[in-house]
Amino acid sequence: MTRVLFVVTAADRWTLRDGEVHPSGFWGEELAMPHRIFHAAGWEITIATPGGKAPTLDRLSMSRTAGRPSKLREVAAHLESIQAELNSPRPLEQIDPDDFDVVFYPGGHGPMEDLAVDPVSGALLTKVLASGKPLALLCHAPAASFAAVGPDGSWPFAGYRMTGLSNLEEKLNSFGRKALWLLEDRLRESGADYVKGRLPLRPFIAVDRNLYTGQNPASSERLAERLVADVNAGTR
Repeated sequence: MTRVLFVVTAADRWTLRDGEVHPSGFWGEELAMPHRIFHAAGWEITIATPGGKAPTLDRLSMSRTAGRPSKLREVAAHLESIQAELNSPRPLEQIDPDDFDVVFYPGGHGPMEDLAVDPVSGALLTKVLASGKPLALLCHAPAASFAAVGPDGSWPFAGYRMTGLSNLEEKLNSFGRKALWLLEDRLRESGADYVKGRLPLRPFIAVDRNLYTGQNPASSERLAERLVADVNAGTR
């Protein structure tokens, strides 16, 4: 059985450039839809957060602006069905990545607050990337990569083709224009080969070696389905 680790933000806020604290957490669709797809594939799923803290759902991810009503109902129903898992995640500090076949990071603004500077998560990312096992980062979750440090002190994701929420997509939210930094800009500055879809808010994924990334919430299902297809085909 394929064992997949979900590393989920424990942050319930995002601190903006002017000091404003914006309520945040994980994005519902980005956790629920991949979880559902992996469960349907028969994968064994473990959820972990920094400190083992129950993650916070970003309420904006369930608002009318976040998607079609039918999709939001799907997301809400699946989150409700796994509430016990979400209430009792494993502490990330106790996780051995060697115990898992796939590692998946859903997004939301939360990772910009905690995982981007979390050394435990950074060490896990460095190890999994080097291992060749599938590693997936969705939407804002590539921010977690900034905590990764290679054995020589360099950023291990440099040179990788990857995507994540674009500057344009971030600025569609008024509060996003007050970000301390923008994910697209920082990925480029750090040395990633950043790519994005031709149209904002549409599904787009990038795969480079064992690194799988999705641009936005709409990419959640496509990213998860690609992972399942590659693992089942034995290419990962």
